[in-house]
Amino acid sequence: MGSQTFDVVIAGGGIIGSSTAYYLTGKDKRLKVAVVEKDPTYVRASTTLSLSNVRIQFSLKENIQISQYAFEVLKSFEDDMEVDGIRPKVSFRQEGNLFLVPPAGEKAAREAFALQRSLGCRIEWWSNEEIRKHYPLYQTEGLVGGTFGPDDGHFDAYAALMGYKKKARSQGAVYYEDEVVAVEQSAGSVRGVKLAKQGVLSARCVINCEGAWASQLTDTVGIKLPVAPTKRQVFVLDTAVKPAGPLPLTVLPSGLYFRTETGGVILLGKSMEADPVGFDFSWDENRFKEILWPELAEFVPAWERLKLVRGWAGLYAVNTLDHNAILGEWPELKGFYLANGFSGHGLQQAPAVGRYMSEMTLGQAPVLDLSIFSPKRILANKPISEAGIV
Repeated sequence: MGSQTFDVVIAGGGIIGSSTAYYLTGKDKRLKVAVVEKDPTYVRASTTLSLSNVRIQFSLKENIQISQYAFEVLKSFEDDMEVDGIRPKVSFRQEGNLFLVPPAGEKAAREAFALQRSLGCRIEWWSNEEIRKHYPLYQTEGLVGGTFGPDDGHFDAYAALMGYKKKARSQGAVYYEDEVVAVEQSAGSVRGVKLAKQGVLSARCVINCEGAWASQLTDTVGIKLPVAPTKRQVFVLDTAVKPAGPLPLTVLPSGLYFRTETGGVILLGKSMEADPVGFDFSWDENRFKEILWPELAEFVPAWERLKLVRGWAGLYAVNTLDHNAILGEWPELKGFYLANGFSGHGLQQAPAVGRYMSEMTLGQAPVLDLSIFSPKRILANKPISEAGIV
């Protein structure tokens, strides 16, 4: 096939790529934008395999501001994404996030709490007594309390993705069911992309939104990106003792986290150093029985009796340098932009990142300065310092 020409080609049509396409086509109806997605069913997309959480509780100002914008977008998302009278139903449930604080983590938690409050966030510091008052199943011995974000919650990730995608297409974005196998370049500038099946798409701007597959694309132009596809597992539990009402996403100091889901089940997960790197979507029930269940039962003794209903595995695109996003133009290749390395935060960061990537590629002043996430830090090997990343 011959070459087709676009202004922007987006590699990857998940939540980051589709949000970027939505903002680009919304800013300039004349822009020719192509989005290339190899799997339009999204069965292995990090977007659809996540716990779909959005939270304000970060310890880096820019990450907090990114979440503030996500909350703003979610308020009117269903109206804003309406196409031909059809509105996506994202079912945003603001059931909260509760981060439990051990004595050793109190100083960092207090500092993060103060920063969040200074930025206008609704965050509450709860004593152990307050935690047990709200959630009497919890065993808080050994903790100094917790921080609760009442605006935090979860939503239908697939509906949000489809909302962005459908709206972007209605605004002129063209979606290709194909795979970008290489970025085309010459004289230090991007010239387009080569597809597995449909030839070449010419463009002076290419945005890498490949998620866990991001490094495979940067390898084609000799860029070693510190983004590793890392398996994370989620387990679905039917507990003998049911909570009186919805439980927030509750995060233990060890990193174990859980929340209630529709149907009265519990979703549980934990990121661990030993999690395998690679494109492996198998899940291991022994991981739950031998490692996670004992820890869960210590915190919620009533859950010593439960049934493991099922599980699944998805991939985090882990930025091994500092676990934060990599956003902006690669300094050594003009026109090649990165929106990668979200380390499990991509879904909630998609609205702000999509807007920011559209501003960067169009040369506009950003509404929210996210230059701290520039790819320049990768070349300089200067990680962002942030405490308490989950």
